[in-house]
Amino acid sequence: MVLDTNVILHDHTCINHFGDNDIVIPITVLEELDQFKKGNDTINFHAREFVRNLDKLSRDKIFGHGVKIGPGLGKIIIKFDQNIHEVLRFNFNDGKPDHRILNTAFILAQTHKDREVVLVTKDVNLRMKAKSIGINGEDYKSDHVPDISTLYTGKRVIDDAPGDVIDLIYNMPFEIPGADLSFEDEPRAHEYFILRNGQKSGLVKYEQHDEKYVKVDKIPCYGITPRNAEQTFALNALLDTNIQLVTIAGKAGTGKTLLALAAALERRKNYRQIYLARPVVPLSNKDIGYLPGDIAAKLDPYMQPLYDNLAVIRNQFKEKDRNNERIRDYLENEKLIITPLSYIRGRSLSRIYFIVDEAQNLTPHEIKTIITRAGEGTKMIFTGDIFQIDHPYLDTNSNGLTYLIEKMQGQEIYAHVMLEKGERSPLAELASNIL
Repeated sequence: MVLDTNVILHDHTCINHFGDNDIVIPITVLEELDQFKKGNDTINFHAREFVRNLDKLSRDKIFGHGVKIGPGLGKIIIKFDQNIHEVLRFNFNDGKPDHRILNTAFILAQTHKDREVVLVTKDVNLRMKAKSIGINGEDYKSDHVPDISTLYTGKRVIDDAPGDVIDLIYNMPFEIPGADLSFEDEPRAHEYFILRNGQKSGLVKYEQHDEKYVKVDKIPCYGITPRNAEQTFALNALLDTNIQLVTIAGKAGTGKTLLALAAALERRKNYRQIYLARPVVPLSNKDIGYLPGDIAAKLDPYMQPLYDNLAVIRNQFKEKDRNNERIRDYLENEKLIITPLSYIRGRSLSRIYFIVDEAQNLTPHEIKTIITRAGEGTKMIFTGDIFQIDHPYLDTNSNGLTYLIEKMQGQEIYAHVMLEKGERSPLAELASNIL
């Protein structure tokens, strides 16, 4: 296995996930990691931690035959650069780090014909270049969700539910004994159900600890009224103080961020602050330094969609309405903070209603880092569209939001809802579906 730099910047523990295969680190990769060691972003953390771990393993043989990574694992070897092989020289010059990494993999394949050489990289272009010269190029898949088509949606539609049970939902306002409903697949904690029988229908949620189904009502929330069953489910999870982690996924216009922000304002008295954050993923893979102006001006385009959602809520009330004034007070007194995600590093996350927007642009490690900062009384919400990813090295199967949904399903303090119907406008829904 020959590792590209981006694999290490994605997961500094990657060398522990290749079984008994030997791992080769081209010296070019170490040179690139050196450029990422300083800084407070996640990639800087990965660069520093990998180099530290490598230093603990490092002995003279790491530049020769390699050293053992650990029990049941293969060896790790650092390879010096060599002149570009004559077969590659015409198409791949040595001026690009990617080409030097490619050259290392090619020379290894030529000198070890009895062993398969695989170039592991998150760069699809480099994988294609590797395949063009007969080298197997693969993505790093240790944190991939294997089958996105079976991803947990957090809800089910039951078309043949017993009619008397649906009647019971409205006659008993709080709960239905679990024995009255049975499904082929066991319900998960906080899973939502749309029960239908002819013209009858009802909405319920499964509470695992009591083995009961609880009626879910359509309740307005800080001026925002849910427009469909999925939005009703989402608001139920967002308002439930016993659920500490919520994921809301869906395409553009389904109301993910708007519902989360409305629920946060509705539950403001239960929390010290509301944080609304999103990762900054620059367009065309350019750093924000390319944009004109000071740091506030550079970040404003990334944060504007969050302010737009807040404006929608404020517009539900007249200017002199107390709810409208309260939002302004929250902003002025920093009880409601809208910020780039990187700016929350080092801050206390106790009794915070913490909303992370565009979570599909986070890596699984970044998701874990954020959640493990949650203090007492904090509720965390991750929203995003797993099919619309701006990060150059993530996809539908490998992004942090997909990974979180796959790993957390069924946990007692977790709920998830997949929103499907766009409610922004008929035009937005049409464009989302067919363009």
